[in-house]
This record gives sequence, structure tokens and C-alpha cells, in this order.
Amino acid sequence: MKKITVIGAGTMGNGIAHVFAMHGYSVNLVDISADALDKALKTISRNLDRIIKKELITEQKKAETIANIHTYTNMADGLKDAELVIEAATENVDLKLKIFAQIDELSADSTILATNTSSISITRIAAVTKRPEQVIGMHFMNPVPVMKLVEVIRGYATSDEVTQTVMELSKKLGKSPVEVNDYPGFVANRILMPMINEAIYSLYEGVAGVQEIDTVMKLGMAHPMGPLHLADFIGLDVCLSILNVLHQGFGNPKYAPCPLLVNMVTAGKLGVKSGEGFYKHTAGSKELIVAKKFQ
Repeated sequence: MKKITVIGAGTMGNGIAHVFAMHGYSVNLVDISADALDKALKTISRNLDRIIKKELITEQKKAETIANIHTYTNMADGLKDAELVIEAATENVDLKLKIFAQIDELSADSTILATNTSSISITRIAAVTKRPEQVIGMHFMNPVPVMKLVEVIRGYATSDEVTQTVMELSKKLGKSPVEVNDYPGFVANRILMPMINEAIYSLYEGVAGVQEIDTVMKLGMAHPMGPLHLADFIGLDVCLSILNVLHQGFGNPKYAPCPLLVNMVTAGKLGVKSGEGFYKHTAGSKELIVAKKFQ
């Protein structure tokens, strides 16, 4: 397998393209926005520069990696000859179903179709295709070039052969794949999101402030990043979407998103991507300033 197509040039998509290209794969990066594709290439270039500064790769390796990435705004062109397609679009059920129906029609019968979804049912996505046995979850962690874990999620009909192929491919990327079954949130977000939600509830109910909550989890539980800082990094809109999937999928009130999270997303306070969430995020600065007093 040498030809990969990644659908979506956002944070996860460009990270996935980066990793495959750096390992010698020919990558077609597809997005409806030419601006998004340009931004993705600039991001990949900057991230490669950071690795060069650490003396982990050479300038020549950077040039080869960039040369392995080809950008397209037309999906049909971008899917040509792809052996594996990885969808990395926004965490929206309707959008993903639409994209998978298109991919299924436009790609070769032998092509494996993967989704980077962090919570949406693989079985549901596979149901809009004519090849459910070739549909699988390939959930990378953010930032993709750094994080080792890949959750490999089997849908109800995913074949053993496809699962094994994706597991081995993940290892070739220097990742550590873990096979899980298709239930809401899989493993990572089924455990992580209730913790983040509880941290938001602790803030909402006045138990402690933003920095106090994050400090307790960093110093007391040895987490590298506090849950509220992490929520900003993930995107509060993404956290809300995943919690809604968990709540609807299990019908259990323990997964209901905190009203404060709902209000913040409604107000456009999405974290790093909007410049403000629980903290204020200034481009080029790592200093964390609590955005405001929360109620």
C-alpha cells in the first residue's frame, strides 16, 4: 500500500497527511477549500521545521515529505488510485455520511475506507456504502505527528483482513494501534470526555476555579495538561459533539453535557481555534490566562 487519500485538510487531516508523507507514502490531500489546503501545507512545513531543529530529520527529508503531498479540491481527482482513504472532516454525522457515500461511489472496489471519527458509529457510517466489510475507524490522536496511539475501530461488518491491514499499516507509521469495538466514544473518548465534562461541572458549580482544577489534575494525577486546558486544545465544540454522541448512544444522563459547555459553544468560545475558551490563547504565546470568571 503506497497511495493514500486524506479527506479534510484541518488539524487532524494535515497531521495524518504529514505522517504518511514522512514515511514515504504518496498522499492526496483533499478539501473543498483551496485556502484550507494552502494553510495545511504551511502547517506541515512549520511542523517539519520543528523536527529539523530537534535534529531528528534533515532538510532533504522535509523536501521529500512535502513532495509526497498532492492537494486537490475535486474529490474524484483526489481519490484516483487510492488504496486507502481516510476521512478527517468535521465531527458531524450528516457530513460524514455524505462524504462516505461519495467516496464509495468514486473509489475503486478494493479501496479501504477509514474514518478518523472520535466517537461516531463506524457501523452507521459503513451502512451508507456498498462495502461495509472494508470500512473501519482509524482514530489518530492530536497532534498526529507526536501522539503514538491509533484507535482501530471495527464496525459490525469490518473484516478481519481489513482490520489486520490497518493495524500493520499503523505500526509502519511508528504508531501503536489498539483494536477496539464500535460503541459510542470507543475507549479514548468514552473515558476522557466524562472527565472533561466533570471538570466543567466543577467549575460551573463553583467548586474551584479554572487554574485550580487544572492544577489538581496535573499535580495530583500526573496529567501533562489539565482537563480544561485540554478541552480548549481539543475544541469545546468537538467536546460537546462527542458528549452528545455518548448521551444519545447510551441514553444515560451521566453523559449529558454541562450547561456551561453548551453556553460557551453557543457563544463561539471554542478554545484555541477561536482564541478563547477557558483560557485566552494568543498566537505565538504559551502563556495561559483565564478568560473570565465562570458561572
